[in-house]
Amino acid sequence: MVKIGKIELGAFPLLLAPMEDVSDPPFRAVCKAGGADLMYTEFISSEGLIRHAAKSQHKLDIFEYERPIGIQLFGGDVGHMAESARIATAVQPDLIDINYGCPVKAVACRGAGAALLQDIPKMVKMTEEVVKATPLPVTVKTRLGWDEKTKNIVEVAERLQDIGIQALTVHGRTRVQMYKGEADWELIGKIKENPRIHIPVFGNGDINTPEKTVEYKNRYGVDGVMIGRAAIGYPWMFREIKHYLATGEKLLPPSLTERILAVRTHLDFSIRWKGPKLGVFEMRRHYASYFKNLPDFKPFRTLLVEAPTAGQVHEILNEVENNYSVQLV
Repeated sequence: MVKIGKIELGAFPLLLAPMEDVSDPPFRAVCKAGGADLMYTEFISSEGLIRHAAKSQHKLDIFEYERPIGIQLFGGDVGHMAESARIATAVQPDLIDINYGCPVKAVACRGAGAALLQDIPKMVKMTEEVVKATPLPVTVKTRLGWDEKTKNIVEVAERLQDIGIQALTVHGRTRVQMYKGEADWELIGKIKENPRIHIPVFGNGDINTPEKTVEYKNRYGVDGVMIGRAAIGYPWMFREIKHYLATGEKLLPPSLTERILAVRTHLDFSIRWKGPKLGVFEMRRHYASYFKNLPDFKPFRTLLVEAPTAGQVHEILNEVENNYSVQLV
């Protein structure tokens, strides 16, 4: 049984990665239904929380059906990170996660996210202050290092464990790599081999099939995996991995009816959370992913993206189902 503090996650938990502009409550709802064991909010700016910025405050929304759920924070100021942890604790998530992995310039150039990989003493101090600021378990998500010359994650893992984090997720790339090239899990495996490490270690990066999950589980000994991009438009990835882990057999991919039902569910949650106008607007980014590999889908995608109301979206989805049901017979 893998545990973070008192949170029991099963024998080999599957985590949904925090993804900016993706991992909002509607998306998390369909992934939870798909079998995600632990999910995180989109990352939230510590500066935004302290200033009571509406966007940051909105990201604190969590719901009972999501549990266990973690709130992920990022920032470059130690004191502000500690204060934001206190603010986040007040909404009663199950844990607090610190982002030391985001590679984008808008974050790293402000001394936050992956930028802390260039200043390990500050990373350790920041983590220590966050741990002190909340009674909740604190976890960390980070990368192998800043660049090829600073792949120091094995040492970093020890130091972060020593000051109180209760789980570590490592993305198998450096900050310089961004999301390019193949993720390297060798150092993630070395963390697990370290006899000093006793907290759960989760691997992240390029997990996109049940077969790869089992291969990496066996090869690198991780306690679980975190899934990001592979879950976008495909929340069934979690159930497919669990089935393969349990039986060694692959499930059939979701039917067209299942895809359409997931889109309707996602849309309905989006409208309930964001309102009828913004809920429809922000759903537009997901249609291409849900219907990926469906032949000649572009005209329908255009209609879905241009539809101004939920009612019209549902009508177009009816057309999709009728059109492709005939084609697939």
